[in-house]
Amino acid sequence: MLQDIAEHLACPHCGDGLRLDGRTLRCAAGHSFDVARQGYASLLPGDAHTGTGDTPAMVAARDAFLAAGHYAPLADALAEAAADALAGAPAGGCVADLGAGTGHYLAAVLDRLPQDRPGAALDLSKHAVRRAARAHPRIGAVVCDAWRPLPLRDASAALVLNVFAPRNGPEIRRVLRPGGTLLVASPGAEHLRELVAPLGLISVDGDKDRRIAEKLGPHLTAGGRRGLRWTLSLSRAEAEALVAMGPSARHTDPERLAVLLAGMPDPVEVTASVTVAAYHRDPER
Repeated sequence: MLQDIAEHLACPHCGDGLRLDGRTLRCAAGHSFDVARQGYASLLPGDAHTGTGDTPAMVAARDAFLAAGHYAPLADALAEAAADALAGAPAGGCVADLGAGTGHYLAAVLDRLPQDRPGAALDLSKHAVRRAARAHPRIGAVVCDAWRPLPLRDASAALVLNVFAPRNGPEIRRVLRPGGTLLVASPGAEHLRELVAPLGLISVDGDKDRRIAEKLGPHLTAGGRRGLRWTLSLSRAEAEALVAMGPSARHTDPERLAVLLAGMPDPVEVTASVTVAAYHRDPER
């Protein structure tokens, strides 16, 4: 709910804190942002472009695929890592999910945390944010651009999640509390390998983990990492949803995809490979 995270939000125009006044978020400088009837708010500046946000079809495919439990090992690992990171942490501060999508992973994390820890779901797609706003009673959902100043106050987040999403190192550091943790989930080189070549999907750079560490290194200190690997048994319809929910959806012709899927086993066994890495903001700075 937006009232649970309003104290952590910042105006995208001036950076001042926001307060919830009825169904409007306002800052002291007079900027205001209406709360949609679905319970979320858009904190995008006026010149923002949302063309790279997930479409309704992508969001619907992701919602159905994740609800079926195919990525439950990842959700469980994030929830466990979050609980460990916040064990003994001071009260206050939100859990911010940067690129939250439908709020699936943020909801799993909040289920493992105390009731006084709210979640802020941040995403460029209003279609995703609408679902995130309903994903958990303690989620407040906001439309924003990960590559611009995040609409969160300085040091307002005790924990930041980043699951298959853009990583803005300077902004993540700014919104994290000193001693706070960032959890990054990124696909491994073998992720979905049984589908990548046959369906012409975007492949994962084998150097991805190193590149992430190099980009975050100037801002945060690397912590532990955990590799996850499990097997997905997918019907053709589920494999189609998996393609439709990710970046390959923008480069795949649906008719051609249907033809290619028709030539694959049903079900098809697919490798899932993900790394969950922790980064920390130093307590002293």
